[in-house]
Amino acid sequence: MRTHWLPILLFGLLLSACSTLHTAPTQEEKLALAPTGKLRAAFLANTSIHATRDLKSGVAIDLGNELARRIGVPLEVVTYPTVVALFNSVPSGHWDIIFTGIAPDRAKIIDFSEPYAQIEMGFLARKDAPIATTSEIDKSGVRIAVVERGAADVLLTPTIRNATLVRNPTVAGAVDMVKTGKADAFAALKTFLFPASEQVPGSRVLEGRVSVEGVGIGVPKGNAVGVAYVRKFVDEAKATGLVKAAIERAGVRGLNAAP
Repeated sequence: MRTHWLPILLFGLLLSACSTLHTAPTQEEKLALAPTGKLRAAFLANTSIHATRDLKSGVAIDLGNELARRIGVPLEVVTYPTVVALFNSVPSGHWDIIFTGIAPDRAKIIDFSEPYAQIEMGFLARKDAPIATTSEIDKSGVRIAVVERGAADVLLTPTIRNATLVRNPTVAGAVDMVKTGKADAFAALKTFLFPASEQVPGSRVLEGRVSVEGVGIGVPKGNAVGVAYVRKFVDEAKATGLVKAAIERAGVRGLNAAP
C-alpha cells in the first residue's frame, strides 16, 4: 500500500523547521542598520536593566550581539550618562539602534519593535516614610524622587496631584535622595528598585505597580528598512526562545519576557 501521507508529513516538518530559521538580511537592510560597518547600540550607562555595568553581558548585549552577527558586523556600544542625554542624541547619527522602554513621547522620535521584555513600575520607600502601600503614595508632604525624563517622570508628572516630584538626572542621584532623606520614595522600574533597596537600609519595594513598561529595540525615525528588519528579528528572537534564555541567564529581578 502506498503511503500518500508521507510526502505531506515530510513537507510539513520542513516548513516547521524553516520557520525557526532567520532570514539573512539583504544588502539594503545591512546598510540601513550598520552604515558604518558596525552596529552601534545606544545605552544608558550604569544600568542593570539591559546590561551589566561593564557592558559585556546582559539581555540587550546578547540580543545586540546576535543581531550584529546576523548582519555580519561587530556590535559597538555607545553610552550616555543621563536619560536626557540619551534621548537628545537621537538625531545625532551617533548610533543605529537603541534598547529602551517603549513610551508615547519616545515613539515620536523613535520607531520601535514589539516589546521583547516587560518591567513593572513601582516605588521604593525609605524606612521612616509615611507610606505603607502604593495607593498611599500621592498625598501631601510626600516627596517622590524620579529620574528626569525617565519613564516614571513621564508617567507621574500628569497624574500626581498631592505629592511632590523631585527630579534628578541619574538613577544613582535619585537613590541618594532617598538615602539622605531628601525624598521619601523613589519611583522607577522595579529592575532599578530592587538593587536600590540594597543600598538604602530599611527601605522596601512597595507591593503593587503603577504600570508595566514594554522594552524594545528602536531606530531613529525615518529608517523604514532598518526598523522592519529589527521588528522581524525581535519576533524571531521571542518565538525561538532567544529572549527568554537571555533573561534567565541575566537573572535581573523584575525583568520578564514579553508575550
